[in-house]
Amino acid sequence: MKFVTFNHRGTEHAGVLNEEGTGVIPVPGSQDLLSLIDNWTEAASQLATVTGPAINLADVELLAPIPVPRRNIFCVGRNYVEHAKEFANSGYDATASATAQPEYPVVFTKAPSTVIGTGADIDPHTGVTSELDYEAELGVIIGIGGRGISRADALDHVWGYTIINDVTARDLQKDHKQWFLGKSLDTHAPMGPWAVTRDEIGDGPLDLHCSVNGETRQKATTADLIFDIPTIIETISAGITLQPGDIIATGTPVGVGIGFTPPRFLGTGDVVEISITGLGTLSNRIGEGR
Repeated sequence: MKFVTFNHRGTEHAGVLNEEGTGVIPVPGSQDLLSLIDNWTEAASQLATVTGPAINLADVELLAPIPVPRRNIFCVGRNYVEHAKEFANSGYDATASATAQPEYPVVFTKAPSTVIGTGADIDPHTGVTSELDYEAELGVIIGIGGRGISRADALDHVWGYTIINDVTARDLQKDHKQWFLGKSLDTHAPMGPWAVTRDEIGDGPLDLHCSVNGETRQKATTADLIFDIPTIIETISAGITLQPGDIIATGTPVGVGIGFTPPRFLGTGDVVEISITGLGTLSNRIGEGR
């Protein structure tokens, strides 16, 4: 099933995308997506029979599937071989090793206030950064929490998937020699357009495509992840209890702005579009700033 969170006539709803992909059917009651994930065993059986008139997508504002995560988004850096190389060679990676490819998953977080939905403007924060970059990523949404989750059991803890643009202020990332500030400026985690349950997407590799102003910048498959999803879940949960609704961004492939010579940073008016198999297209424009 494909789930959305949307605003219609001033009220926020959780909804199910119809089979045609042209409208949304509101979930009965006032439950948000996090509440549904929390009670998924019960909710799934009820939602399987959800019917009713669909509201046209053109008549709603799509928000991020989880507009306000309960906790920081877990993220994995340098998780595609060629991107690890381009990052190491860019001069922006204070953590780069001689081999570029990390021996263990590089995990950092983004603040919940980074999250926006498809169609929303990305704040360029012109007074804070002048080197704004994009990173197309597959996002994993946890359904069953736990600590010490084994690699063999990890996928059973996955509720579903979404698209994330891990927008990055490269100058902050470089200057502070850590990633939190450069990754966590407000509006710098566009997410969506919807979230899709694992049973619909399956566990096979997914194709990823990212363009800026219609020009292809990133094209990859999740089969190329250095550390796959089970390994990431096992690593994070070894000493941190994962909770239902937690979000994990799995890393970006080669083709980000700092990989070009000279770097190709984002500016006002640029449009970043990210598509992943079965997950739709996430589209956001760099706004004027506040």
